[in-house]
Amino acid sequence: MPQLSYKEVGWKPKVSHLFAPAEEGIMASITVPNPLPSPEQDAQNLRKAFQGWGTDEQAIIGILCHRKAAQRSAISETYDRLYNESLLQRLHSELSGDFRGAVMLWTADPAERDAKLAHKALKKKDDRHVWVIIEVACASCSDHLMAVRKAYHSLFLSSIEEDVAFKFSETNPLRQLLVQLVSSYRYDGEHVDEEIAKSEAAELHDAIRKSQPCHAEVIRILSTRNKVQLKETFKHYEQNFGKAIDEDISNQGSSQLFSMLKAIVWCLTSPERHFAEVIRSSILGLGTDEASLTRSIVSRAEIDMKKIKEEYKKRYRATLNDDVIGDTSGYYKSFLLALVGSADS
Repeated sequence: MPQLSYKEVGWKPKVSHLFAPAEEGIMASITVPNPLPSPEQDAQNLRKAFQGWGTDEQAIIGILCHRKAAQRSAISETYDRLYNESLLQRLHSELSGDFRGAVMLWTADPAERDAKLAHKALKKKDDRHVWVIIEVACASCSDHLMAVRKAYHSLFLSSIEEDVAFKFSETNPLRQLLVQLVSSYRYDGEHVDEEIAKSEAAELHDAIRKSQPCHAEVIRILSTRNKVQLKETFKHYEQNFGKAIDEDISNQGSSQLFSMLKAIVWCLTSPERHFAEVIRSSILGLGTDEASLTRSIVSRAEIDMKKIKEEYKKRYRATLNDDVIGDTSGYYKSFLLALVGSADS
């Protein structure tokens, strides 16, 4: 029986949109083979990788790292149908350590992955885990955030909004800001209102200079305006007040509020800056923060990893590839490098 392609089997992806249609895949770092094997072929080759005396980890990397989210979903569904077992469960039983964690995150549906990352982050206490909520809320398009909210509700029998609210006390100014961000559904078009941009740049400047990062108007602007409008607002901020908004935020100190505000600004309009910093901080120091490193690479490989690599090299005078090579090992290293792509791409 001939192998059928993704289109020929009539398969329709269940995965959520990771980005707005206009930017789909342009700055992704993963490569997909041409011609593309069918879901059946990929499922069969994965099955072979699991059988025998030992797991063929390189074969797993060679298949999964070079398939888009919709293609990975088709492989998972086909594997489940052909072998009457879950591909994710089989991967979990065959692999171990950081390599297993990375493969599991990459193979999962992106909306379910981000819902689980957010739920896990809300159980933690340090500021670094608040970044996960900001990334989910601000660094992808509205359709993806909506899919994450639906997945969260289905998986955990509560809404991400109520869990974010429960995480922070009523007196914590971050509470309302983060709740509004995860509740947002932004216009994804290109329309910009110059007068609104100028006016709201002034409002943001006034709030930041008065050390009011969670002022009601700051929350309204950052949680409702579309990203193109916000870029224009931030442009007028720099033109009218002499400094970029993130520079002004940094000059206010390193408190949690201002640190989170800068992450929000970056994730909304230049996420490559945020993720370059997250990756760098996960590598520096005595030990690697594998969770942050994995999350950043897995979540951005299909979106803007090329831009992250460019930002990383410009800011740190080192290539992301070299730092991954120097700080990881084994199949985990091979897996991350396959997602990151070559240093020149």
